[in-house]
Amino acid sequence: MQGFAAAGGPIDLAQLQSTMQAIELACSSIQMHINPATAEATILSLRQSPQPYKTCQFILENSQVANARFQAAAAIHEAAIREWGFLTSDDKRGLISFCICYVMQHASSPDGFVQSKVSSVAAQLMKRGWLDFTTAEKETFFYQVNQAIMGIHGLDMQFAGINFLESLVSEFSPSTSSVMGLPREFHEQCRSSLELDYLKTFYCWAQEAASKVTNRIVESNAAVPEAKVCTASLRLMFQILNWDFRHNTGEAKGSLNVFSAGVRQDGDSPRRSECSLVQPGPAWRDVLVLSGHVGWLLKLYAALRQKFSCEGHWPDSPIAASARKLIVQFCSLTGTLFDYDMKMHEQHLLQLLCGIIDWVDPPGVVSKAIEDGKSESEMLDGCRALLAIASITTPYIFDNLLKSIRPFGTLTFLSMLMSEVIKVLMTNNTEEETWSWEARDVLLDTWTALLMPMNAVTGDALLPSEGIKAAANLFGFIVECELKMAAASAFNDEAETNYLHASISAMDERLSSYALIARTAVDATIPLLTRLFSERVACLNQGRGIIDMTETLEELYSLLLIIGHVIADEGEGEIPLVPNAIQTQFADVVEADKHPVILLSSSIIRFAEQCLNPEMRASIFSPRLMESIIWFLARWSRTYLMSSDGAGDNILNSGPLHQHSSKEALINFFGEHNQGKIVLDIIVRISLITLTSYPGEKFLQGLTCYQLFHSLVQQKHVCVHLVTLNSWHELATAFSIEKTLFLLDTAHQRSLAQTLVRSASGMSSEASNQYVRNLMGHIATYLVELSSKSDFKSIAQQPDIILSVSCSLERLRGAASASEPRSQKALYELGFSLMNSVLVLLEVYKHESAVVYLLLKFVVDWVGGQIIYLEAQETVAVVDFCMRLLQLYSSQNIGKILISRSGCLLSEAKTEKYKDLRALLQLLTSLCSKDMIDFSSDSIETQGTNISQVVYFGLHIVTPLVSMDLLKYPKLCHSYFSLLSHLLEVYPETFAQLNSEAFAHVLRTLDFGLHHQDGDVVSKCLRALQGLASYHYKENVAGRIGLGAHATGLKDLNGNLQEGLLSLFLRSLLQLLLFEDYSSDLISAAADALLPLILCEQGLYQRLGNELIERQSSPRLRSRLANALHTLTSANQLSSSLDRMNYQRFRKNLNSFLIEVRGFLRTM
Repeated sequence: MQGFAAAGGPIDLAQLQSTMQAIELACSSIQMHINPATAEATILSLRQSPQPYKTCQFILENSQVANARFQAAAAIHEAAIREWGFLTSDDKRGLISFCICYVMQHASSPDGFVQSKVSSVAAQLMKRGWLDFTTAEKETFFYQVNQAIMGIHGLDMQFAGINFLESLVSEFSPSTSSVMGLPREFHEQCRSSLELDYLKTFYCWAQEAASKVTNRIVESNAAVPEAKVCTASLRLMFQILNWDFRHNTGEAKGSLNVFSAGVRQDGDSPRRSECSLVQPGPAWRDVLVLSGHVGWLLKLYAALRQKFSCEGHWPDSPIAASARKLIVQFCSLTGTLFDYDMKMHEQHLLQLLCGIIDWVDPPGVVSKAIEDGKSESEMLDGCRALLAIASITTPYIFDNLLKSIRPFGTLTFLSMLMSEVIKVLMTNNTEEETWSWEARDVLLDTWTALLMPMNAVTGDALLPSEGIKAAANLFGFIVECELKMAAASAFNDEAETNYLHASISAMDERLSSYALIARTAVDATIPLLTRLFSERVACLNQGRGIIDMTETLEELYSLLLIIGHVIADEGEGEIPLVPNAIQTQFADVVEADKHPVILLSSSIIRFAEQCLNPEMRASIFSPRLMESIIWFLARWSRTYLMSSDGAGDNILNSGPLHQHSSKEALINFFGEHNQGKIVLDIIVRISLITLTSYPGEKFLQGLTCYQLFHSLVQQKHVCVHLVTLNSWHELATAFSIEKTLFLLDTAHQRSLAQTLVRSASGMSSEASNQYVRNLMGHIATYLVELSSKSDFKSIAQQPDIILSVSCSLERLRGAASASEPRSQKALYELGFSLMNSVLVLLEVYKHESAVVYLLLKFVVDWVGGQIIYLEAQETVAVVDFCMRLLQLYSSQNIGKILISRSGCLLSEAKTEKYKDLRALLQLLTSLCSKDMIDFSSDSIETQGTNISQVVYFGLHIVTPLVSMDLLKYPKLCHSYFSLLSHLLEVYPETFAQLNSEAFAHVLRTLDFGLHHQDGDVVSKCLRALQGLASYHYKENVAGRIGLGAHATGLKDLNGNLQEGLLSLFLRSLLQLLLFEDYSSDLISAAADALLPLILCEQGLYQRLGNELIERQSSPRLRSRLANALHTLTSANQLSSSLDRMNYQRFRKNLNSFLIEVRGFLRTM
């Protein structure tokens, strides 16, 4: 579309009418799906035309098509943000004033989406100029808004004014701000300014507007227009309180605030519900605390609630929902707002609780009303309010709040409320998430907020006695319900395949919260769990072979998961300590055979041991029950089995002296010198049973291999005893020579091999190496003999041979990944003996992608684990093997996926090659590590081997296989550019040694990565460019050729001189920075790459700058761009060096340059 009237040009009414009609037609066409491409192009031309403001204003004021007005507003926003740098101050103010006036004048318009869009544009433009506008200019804008909000011009305009402030606050909040192509510092300055100077004022305006209309709302018998204004005001107040306050005059050092002592903001808490703390600081105290504002809000809601009590769905009305959200937000007020006045804060929370309690009390009556059809939203908000209060108080203060208005504490009420919710959940047991699901999760989070800090500290941080009793009662009810649900699900076959996997992992979050509740009253809950477990085991023994025990088995399954969570923590990669509650709450028990946790643990282990009896195993120990047993033993053993000295010291040195005997009894009972070795042997024998006696149970065997075995070999002092056990040697022997374990899933075999090799850390170095040789030697021998057979090629494709080779390679991978200094020698010998066999297998199985991948992964794991330990001669052998492997793979696969085939087969081939190439790139990365970490006694250069040359040679081989299509796979893309970035940064001098074809391919992939949508990939490419350019510049300064002809340009096949790589990427990077979309986070990395490129190609930089200047139509823009280009390379005392300080100066210059010119350069 041509001929839009410019901002400063003459007004052509006919042209404006024509443009409006074209936009209206385009909007109608899109709506009716008539030639949408042409219609979209018409609208896009309006957005991209220079200075379309008068045209857009004309459309907004005259068009009868709402969508056309919406598009006109969007065009004003896009053009103004793009052209902001060369708009006059009057133009900027005029655009904002026009948008605000339009919103006010059309406040009664039925097209609310247009109003919202124009409000949003006004807010965005006001933010764009925020740092340039004077205080007086801002006050002029806000005066008009304030007049509207005060109701002077009627309800519609009042509502429009509040809506505008909503848009403004949203725009200034970092999490909801619009993209403007400006650095973070700009957004932060705007955010800080609004918070300090205006946010409180806006809140007061909204509060006043709401208070003026509430009487009319309460007194009327039906819905009135004032309710819309009140709802908007409440929504704005909520939005402001939801602000991320940072100027709250931080808390004094060493001060104590008991109201926030329980707050946890780390990632350890198993919380499911959102709960944001509100900490606006002392400047807000008069408005939020001392003004009576909370009382007004609670009275308003109570009055409306009573008035509309007969309407079951009134709680879902906009005004009710907005009021409740604000009330819940008030429950989260904390910090310096209360000036550490505990009494003031407690009164504030009590006032809120008095207003909220009727939403959820009595729990039975409330839940019955919901089941009868009343909305559940009030109940859920009541639960959220309790969560908010729990998040900012200690358990003592939380419990005391309710005692002034009820005969019991808040903890007791919380227990009653949750019991009712769980009862409803059980009654309406369905897979659909009902209100009771959400209420249960919120209430569990409330308990977590109260109890998690207590669980993490030592000492006497206990609940009040009434709270302990409430927690014990609640946990007892929870366990009862969980067991009933388990029994009821015993014969439920729905989604059978998914349930096994979901049962443990999906329940983990909920069970962790249950465990926190149980630990507050371990004196009662541990004996309860012991009794329940013993009863179910007795029931099994009595009914075995007589009645169907499926329900009891399900109850035991559920019970073992609950017990495991209560008495032990997961650890998440660390060795977990005994939970603090268990350490401190059994101080009077000093005899091990009377300690409740020891009694419970021993009874479970004795029960589990019965599975070793074939008859008992067949009649009781189903695969599902064994899953829970293995899971429990894995979790329990990490905490209690042979607890390490360090952990034991930490436990024994905490707490009062009189507790030490109890703790010592608990730790020592399953220690190295007591029952630990016996229990360890039992666990190993149970594990062997799961691997050999439950064929096809992949999930059970996966738990054994990945969780239980890994937890046993996690600690060296356990391995010392593990490798002396006959049961462990039986497992190792079965692994080595028996066919049974070859039936396991291949991934499980890999994990098992890794575990068995890791256990060698419990031996001396010589014994460890011999153990690994004995364990893995037969596999190496098998593959060597197999690959040496004269008829191997003819038998290789037999299914049993392929399976046998695959299993052997998976086991070798597992062993290689467990490499450590103690067993490194044996693993090197293992891999060395297989070098030729691996090449033979790669040749024979070149069409079996799964086998090829396993071969490559074994080599990657083996080289990665060995390379840093190898002596020079050994390194040469490994490097030579890797090069032969790469050459062989390349010769087999070059161009393989380019063969014409169906789309499905092509996609499958690409996936196979992607996995292979990623493995090869990992192999090259492992070889690179030799230059950074080397534990050998001599240098590999003594053998004439240069790692950089080797890796570049490998890259030369691999590069032709890496197509642009394959780089669309994210993991391969990251691996490739990580390696390339490292090579070009660390070894730029070797880069030029690639042949012209490989060199050109690397450049193409670099250019591809530079324009990638993933910021991390772009950053890696920028670092690579920085490495190349800085190397060439420094070499030139020293009088050397640097990258040589690659930098100056090479002739193509036709004899034409091609542009050098530095010139090529200087153009490409400037194009990216000035005209394309990218994350502002990349500007620093781009600056670091651009500076050495400019220093290397100063003549080209000048020419490109002159071309840009000449393309500008306006003399003013030409002058402005010329000044900006000059400032980019001269401001802040920028020099021609590449030191750290100069890089920092250039980053600042580039930031300023882009803010100055990017907007008008992108104008089309």
